[in-house]
Amino acid sequence: MQKTHSGTSSAPSSAKELLIEAKALSHAFDYTLFENIDIAIRPGESIAILGISGSGKSTLLHILSTLLKPDSGHVLYNGADMYTLPDKKLLEIRRRDIGIIFQSHYLFKGFSAQENLEISSRISDKKIDSELIKKLKIEDTMHKNVSLLSGGQQQRVSIARVLVKKPKLIFADEPTGNLDRETAYEVI
Repeated sequence: MQKTHSGTSSAPSSAKELLIEAKALSHAFDYTLFENIDIAIRPGESIAILGISGSGKSTLLHILSTLLKPDSGHVLYNGADMYTLPDKKLLEIRRRDIGIIFQSHYLFKGFSAQENLEISSRISDKKIDSELIKKLKIEDTMHKNVSLLSGGQQQRVSIARVLVKKPKLIFADEPTGNLDRETAYEVI
């Protein structure tokens, strides 16, 4: 597994300036996926985690986004250890500050694209931005049931659902896999 950076200054920062920090993360299933991983992400910074299939990239994203507990190590968000926070506080942080774009869409089937975005909008108490809808080229699909949309359209709705809440942190697991080159460029 490999990590690449882009974004703001690479100068050392205090823990207060870090948005999220992972310390000595290790995780295994039937075999060790990774050991002693350290990651520090500052506001405005982007990182990409690269590796072959099965190397633990998705697992690492699930741990950083608090969907999976590591075997060992700590994930700090604004200096607080995420895995020692009370459930209510952790849920509040996830709802307000963290967005996750999965490989699979996980849209609410039986609902329209508009309704999927409205659910996210209500939970986060943010308004749906019409410019975002245009940028992701989903304005013609907003009133269609998401089950009737193509894979690429579903992915764009899934991305919009995360971006509607304007999270401080976005974890994206192959977010452009089902998108054409132009839309993928717009998303990134």
